[in-house]
Amino acid sequence: MMTSVDTDLIRVLADPLRLRIVTLLARETLCTTHLVEETGARQTNLSNHLRVLREAGVVETEPCGRFTYYKLRPDVIARLAGQFADLAESARNAADNKRACP
Repeated sequence: MMTSVDTDLIRVLADPLRLRIVTLLARETLCTTHLVEETGARQTNLSNHLRVLREAGVVETEPCGRFTYYKLRPDVIARLAGQFADLAESARNAADNKRACP
C-alpha cells in the first residue's frame, strides 16, 4: 500500500522559523512573549507564522488573561511521522521489485 505524504503540512513545517517554533512547543506550552524571547523574531513576524501553524492544525491556542498560549498538537506530527514510516516501509519492500527495462 502506497501512502501519500501530506505535502501541505511539509510546506508549513519547511520554514525554518516555523520549525523552530514547533521544536520549542514540543518541549513546553509557550505564549507569544516567550516565543519572541526564544527565537529573536519580531512579534508581528512571529504572529504571522503562528497563524499559519494554527490554520494548518499544527498548534492550538489557549487564552490566559491578556496572553495567548500555544501548544503543539502531537497527533498532527505523529500522523506525518507515520506517513514517512509507511514510505520507508514501502521502500524496503520495493528493493525486491525491479521493473524490467523495455
